[in-house]
Amino acid sequence: MGEEILSIIYLLLVIALVFPGFYYANKNKKVFFKNLVIWIGIISVIIIFANFLYN
Repeated sequence: MGEEILSIIYLLLVIALVFPGFYYANKNKKVFFKNLVIWIGIISVIIIFANFLYN
């Protein structure tokens, strides 16, 4: 249980470090939301895959 919480914290910290640069590079709202949806999809797939792998 502790490893799962630590993994989530690491993921959130990485997102917090990457987001300002991501936002700056995508000032256009249409491009920003398109890229945001793509990244949410990628992160969702990784989380789902990790759940199947570690359970």
